[in-house]
Amino acid sequence: MQQQMPIHILNTNTKRDQGKKAQLGNISAAKAVADIIRTTLGPRSMLKMLLDGSGGIVLTNDGNAILREIDVSHPAAKSMIQLSRTQDEEVGDGTTSVIILAGELLSVAEPFLQKNLHPTVICKGYARALEDAIRIVESMSFPVDTSDRSQMLNVVNSCIATKFTQRFGNLMAELALDAVQTVTVLADGQQKEIDVKNYAKVEKIAGGTIEESRVLKGVMFNKDVVVPGRMRRKIVNPRIMLLDCPLEYKKGENQTNVEITKEEDWAALLKAEEDQIQRMCEKIISFKPDLVVTEKGLSDLCAHFLTKAGISAIRRLRKTDNNRIARATGATIVHRVEELRESDIGLGAGIFEVVKLGDEFFTFIADCKEPKACTILLRGPSRDILNEVERNLTDAMGVARNICMDPRLVPGGGACEMAVSRGLQDTAGTIPGVESWPYKAAGQAMEVIPRTLAQNCGINVIRTLTKLRAKHADEPLGPWGINGETGDVVNMRELGIWEPLAVKTQTIKTAIDSAKMLLRIDDIVSGISRRQDAPKKKAQEEEPEDKEQGGPQEQ
Repeated sequence: MQQQMPIHILNTNTKRDQGKKAQLGNISAAKAVADIIRTTLGPRSMLKMLLDGSGGIVLTNDGNAILREIDVSHPAAKSMIQLSRTQDEEVGDGTTSVIILAGELLSVAEPFLQKNLHPTVICKGYARALEDAIRIVESMSFPVDTSDRSQMLNVVNSCIATKFTQRFGNLMAELALDAVQTVTVLADGQQKEIDVKNYAKVEKIAGGTIEESRVLKGVMFNKDVVVPGRMRRKIVNPRIMLLDCPLEYKKGENQTNVEITKEEDWAALLKAEEDQIQRMCEKIISFKPDLVVTEKGLSDLCAHFLTKAGISAIRRLRKTDNNRIARATGATIVHRVEELRESDIGLGAGIFEVVKLGDEFFTFIADCKEPKACTILLRGPSRDILNEVERNLTDAMGVARNICMDPRLVPGGGACEMAVSRGLQDTAGTIPGVESWPYKAAGQAMEVIPRTLAQNCGINVIRTLTKLRAKHADEPLGPWGINGETGDVVNMRELGIWEPLAVKTQTIKTAIDSAKMLLRIDDIVSGISRRQDAPKKKAQEEEPEDKEQGGPQEQ
C-alpha cells in the first residue's frame, strides 16, 4: 500500500500549538501573571519596583499599574493583563483580585483537562457558578446612606487601606469624597452623572508635604497672564469670558499672494489688520469682562488693547481645562467674538489669582459658588511619591463614585468570597451530571482571596482557613473574614471593612468570563508578520529585473 505524503497547509515558519498543549500553555501563562501580583493583595502587601523603557522608576502595589508596565509575549498573558485594565476603567478598584481569581479558576480547571473532560462542560459549570455567585453576593449586600459623610469615609478608607497612602489617615478618602461630591450632577430624570475623568483633574506639584493637598472649589492650571507686569494677577468676583477662537489677525488658509502697486496700499493692508483686531477687542471690552481666556493665540496688539481696558488675558489653554472652567463658573465657551452675549459671561467664580509655586506660575479660579468641576492639588516630597499618591487617589475616587451610583455594600476581608465558596460547594451536590465538578471547583477557587490575604500576613494559612470555613459553616452568608493587619478571623461588621457591591460583582464576572474564554482556546497559530515578509518579496521581485538587464552584457 502506497504511503500518503503529508500535506502542509501553513507556512513552514508558522508555529502552532493545538489541543491540550495550547490549553495547558494558556493556564501556565495565566498562573504566571497571577503569581507576579499575588503578594500585592491586602494591607500587608509588598511593593513592586518597575523600571520603564526611559529609565524611570514606578513604585506601586496597584495591580493595573504593575501589569501596565510589564511587557509580555504570550497571547494568554496579554489577555489577562487586559482584564485588570478593564476592571480599572469600569469600577476603578479590584484590579489585583480579578487577576488572582482568574488565575485560580484556570488552575483548578487543569485537572479536568488532564482527565479529558471537555472544555465546554467546564465552561457550562463555570457559567452556572457565576449566576449563583452573583445571587449570593447580592443577598449579602445592604444599602448605605450616601449623605452620611462618616459612613462614606469609612467605606472609602477600608477600600484604600491596602494602599501606600494608608499612613496619611483619612486624607485620601476626604479628597476623593470631596471631588466626587463636587462633580456629581443630576441629569434628566434625577439620574446621577459623575464624570470624574473629565471634571476632576489631579494636579501634582513637587514640594511641600502631602498634608497640604486639597480639593479646590474651582479650577487650577499651569499658566500665567499674557502681559505679567501690566495685567492684574488677582481679581475678586471676576467676570470671566471663555473663547476658542484666535484673537489675532486671521492668516490665509493656504499661501496668500497680494499684489501692491503703491506704498500707501501696504500701509492700508496693515491698517486693515489692526482695525479688525481693534473691532474684536472693542466687542470684548463692551461686555466689561475682568478675565478673557482663549484656547488659541492672542496677538501683542490685542494684549495692548485689553491691558488698556484693565482686562487680564490667558492664551493657549487646553480644551479640557477650558471645559472645566466653563462648568465651574457657569460661563459658555464662545466660538466667534461676534456671537458674544451677556449670558455667556461666567459669574460663578469667587477669586481669580496667579500664584507662584516652586519655579512656575499657576492660575487659580477658585471659591466658585456651584462648582461642578474641581482640581485636586497634590503636594509631596518627590515625583515618584506623587505618582503613587495619584494612583491611590484615582482608586479612592472610583470607589466613592461606585457607592454614589450604586449605594450597596458587602463585607470585605475575604468574607464575601468565603460565603460564595461555601454556598457553591453546598449547591454542587444538587447539580446532576459532570457539570457539578467544575461548579464545585469554581467554589474552591473563590477561597484564593482569603488564602492570599492570610499568606501576605505571614500567619499559618491552613489553620486560619480551617477556622474561617468553620465560622461560615456555622453561619452561612456571615460577615466573617480575615483581618489583613493581624491575620485573625474577625467579624467584618465590627471591624468596619466594607467593599462596594459593584466592585465585587464586576470582579467575579470578569474573572469567570475570562477563564471561560481562555479554556475554549484549543489552537494557537503564530506566524511571521507581513512586515517581515515584505523585504523578502521585494528582493524576489527585483532579482528577475537584474537578470534581464545583465543578460545582454554577458553576450
